[in-house]
Amino acid sequence: MYFEDYDNAGYQERNGDDVYSKPVRAGKRTYFFDVKATKGNDYYLTITESKRRVERDGRYVYDKHKIFLYKEDFDKFADGLQEVVNYIRERLPADGTPAPVEPGTPSEDAPNAFSNVEFEEL
Repeated sequence: MYFEDYDNAGYQERNGDDVYSKPVRAGKRTYFFDVKATKGNDYYLTITESKRRVERDGRYVYDKHKIFLYKEDFDKFADGLQEVVNYIRERLPADGTPAPVEPGTPSEDAPNAFSNVEFEEL
């Protein structure tokens, strides 16, 4: 389900592959949280970012970016998302001015540090 389907989405249940959809408008973007079913009737989540833009000829097109999230990854994904959201909120208050970086924080000690993830873990 995408932006053009937004007005018909609501919280309706669907038959087949699409089980449930929750569109969220956020400024110029719309995010779709879609629950889908596999052939074995197992559920997974797709998160789609949709942004409308105008082509040179005046037509509207939608740029879409999608990720698939499987139930065995829900907890790790939610934990990681919450951690980075908290990081941003702590360092960039609602007024938009960056908070001072405290000594000993990872951003000060290693400004270009990334998580150590082994490809075998993926």
